Amino acid sequence: METQANPTTPSPETLLRLPQVVARVNLSKSSIYEMLGRNPPAFPRPIKLSRRAVCWPSSSIDTWIAERMAQGGR
Repeated sequence: METQANPTTPSPETLLRLPQVVARVNLSKSSIYEMLGRNPPAFPRPIKLSRRAVCWPSSSIDTWIAERMAQGGR
C-alpha cells in the first residue's frame, strides 16, 4: 500500500552549496559574488554554515530565477 504525502505538510528546505548554485543559475562563481557585492545585492545572500562554509536556501534561488524570468532576463 502506498502512503500519500500530506498536502498541508511543507516540504523541507534544501540547502545548496556554491557548485549547485552555479549549475542551477548558469553563472560563474565570480559573477555570483560580484552580484552579491552590489548595493543592494543583486543575488540572494547565502547563509553561513560555519566559518568557511555557506549555502543558499533553494527557495531563495527559485525566487530569484522566477523574478529574472518575470523581468524578461533584465
